[in-house]
Amino acid sequence: MPILFDSEKRIFKLDTSTSSYVIQIFEQEYLAHLYYGAKIPDTNLSAFIFRSPFASFSPNNINIDDWRFSPDVCPLEYQGEGCGDFRISAVAIKNADGNNVTDMRYKSHKIYSGKPSIQGMPSLYLEDDSEASTLEILTEDSVTGIQAVLYYTVFEKLGAMTRSTKIVNPTDKTVDIEKVYSCSVDFVTHDYDLLTLYGKWGKERNLERRALAHGRQGVSSKRGSSSHFQNPFAALVDSDTTEDFGNAYGFNLIYSSNFAVDVEVDGYGGTRLLMGINPETFGWKLESGCSFSAPEAVMVYSANGIGDMSRTFHKLYAKHLVRGKWKNIKRPLLINNWEATGMDFDGDTIVSFAAKAKELGIEMLVMDDGWFGYRNDDRSSLGDWQVNEEKLGGTLANLIERINALGLKFGIWYEPEMISRDSNLYRAHPDWCLHVPNREKSIGRHQYVLDYSRQDVRDYIFNEMYKVLSVNKVDYLKWDFNRNLTEVGSAILPADRQKEVFHRYVLGTYEVMDRLTKAFPDMLIENCSGGGGRFDPAMLYYSPQIWTSDNTDPIERLMIQFGTSMCYPASTMGAHVSACRRTGYETKGNVALWGTFGYELNPNKYTEEDAELVRAQVAEYHKYYDVIHFGELYRLISPFDNAYRAAWMFVAEDKSEALVTSVVMREPYDKAFCLKLKGLDPEKYYRDEETGEIYSGALLMNAGLCLTWTDEHDGKSFKKYFKAI
Repeated sequence: MPILFDSEKRIFKLDTSTSSYVIQIFEQEYLAHLYYGAKIPDTNLSAFIFRSPFASFSPNNINIDDWRFSPDVCPLEYQGEGCGDFRISAVAIKNADGNNVTDMRYKSHKIYSGKPSIQGMPSLYLEDDSEASTLEILTEDSVTGIQAVLYYTVFEKLGAMTRSTKIVNPTDKTVDIEKVYSCSVDFVTHDYDLLTLYGKWGKERNLERRALAHGRQGVSSKRGSSSHFQNPFAALVDSDTTEDFGNAYGFNLIYSSNFAVDVEVDGYGGTRLLMGINPETFGWKLESGCSFSAPEAVMVYSANGIGDMSRTFHKLYAKHLVRGKWKNIKRPLLINNWEATGMDFDGDTIVSFAAKAKELGIEMLVMDDGWFGYRNDDRSSLGDWQVNEEKLGGTLANLIERINALGLKFGIWYEPEMISRDSNLYRAHPDWCLHVPNREKSIGRHQYVLDYSRQDVRDYIFNEMYKVLSVNKVDYLKWDFNRNLTEVGSAILPADRQKEVFHRYVLGTYEVMDRLTKAFPDMLIENCSGGGGRFDPAMLYYSPQIWTSDNTDPIERLMIQFGTSMCYPASTMGAHVSACRRTGYETKGNVALWGTFGYELNPNKYTEEDAELVRAQVAEYHKYYDVIHFGELYRLISPFDNAYRAAWMFVAEDKSEALVTSVVMREPYDKAFCLKLKGLDPEKYYRDEETGEIYSGALLMNAGLCLTWTDEHDGKSFKKYFKAI
């Protein structure tokens, strides 16, 4: 059993194949955190609860006769507010007396096979209870009677754990949750670098690495989405950790709204990391007999560097997060009309695109924004999800029949969470958007945000979508979200519940997405938020792929895709070839292959030479699909570390094949270039498909692939495919 309880020492030990996590029930039922790191066989870790000597400014517990213990100094598992620990607290609950002093102590526990789901929220799932084990610790504040249930699920074979928290009110009084983090981990040292993913629209998920400093640091969002600007991912790594060596602790929150990753280094050199809902914009009134569930946090430890940490996330998400029909089967290669036409199209235009796309081997045509209401620009009609038959030149069913007759599948665009000021829906229900009394409504992209905390709003939007999707053969849906939340208030909630709106909003979004996936289980859904503005694990629970960025420039995409790959697998990353002029088709295709692959072009403008290149890329998409989507990623040269080149490779899980890609961002001064590969079997021999040369895996990984005479001008790239013999 990967979870052990030593009743004599009162120690919990949670083991994966690569890591151990140890908790002790200390005196007076404090939960102490003793260890998280490489797998160990021991349970005699009690000494790790005590840190360096401290003064009276760090208070003692009067009932513990051990001068070495203070809640302000010792590593604790889930710390409350105002009870002697002055570091960042994990939970604060305002009680009926008006104060928020919160002191959760151990009460009982359960250990069982399997994993509980989180009501109304996405989380990792199991196909069989044997795939994971769970420790459930019940803690309680003895004064208020409020309880916190701490969940730890161990994915033993995959080397990962999840954490989540549920607050329960068994009392007869109402309390207010002011903050509740999903996980908290105390480390005994501060000699770490913090890795995070920052960015903006068109420049998402750049990798940032900084040494921890004393005090508080971290990243967060209060935009109502995980956002382009920060991602709910963080890692603590040793200062000398590299892609292939050293300790790496990765954390990722399965949540699509306001989050916070808070890290504090205290005066004694310890580090506390917390991850969960951003407390700045959160509050929850918890009535008698009710409970509140925080989102799930994923924790991955690797002793073999950042790359190994990433591959663990990739396997975990591919197996236990992505769901449905499209989890393991090949997805159709699509072309989207947006970059070619915007909203200026009609049915004949779409059909002409489809006819040409079919000649090129493309399998699906996606009709983007502009098919509904009276929408010819972005100023109107969001919320009016009725087909504009005049624009399409007939019914949607007729258009789809014409496209299907050509041999292509059909996809469509929606933005279900938004409402245009110029729309029939807004004129009928102006109170259906998020707003607060007596304040102007901020506008973004000429649209407001629907109040998805309201059941009537959610039901209306789902029903309007169902009317279209249930009578038309739609194979793919792109769900977009093109602005953040402002004036976040709901017309139907009382004043003392307005701080609940952000969280209620995202729960409402999850509900509609869940209803959609259940109503149309064969439909492929791709999430989008102005590109990658909501690229988080929660969205992957409802859609197996997300549009990575609106920036399709292949050189810019290198950093975006390298950063995204810190925890998200290639099979989830929407990547297309576009009309960007910065590189040729070869490099556009090579970069887009690192993802779902598709096109954002006008196929009617292709020359015959262009068409031949696309046909070749389509063939490569099919040839390399399995090794990219189901293989293991190895980042070889990072664009964050090298100004000239970027390189990566995918290796089949059984080491039988590998695809290597290198891109020149800027012509290098030094032409000598040997690229050392990774992840191969050193005992196997591999044939270079292009040249026929045969190399051992050992040679390719240790001496490398000699590329000194490769053409390395700006924007050039190459692929190398190796097959084991």
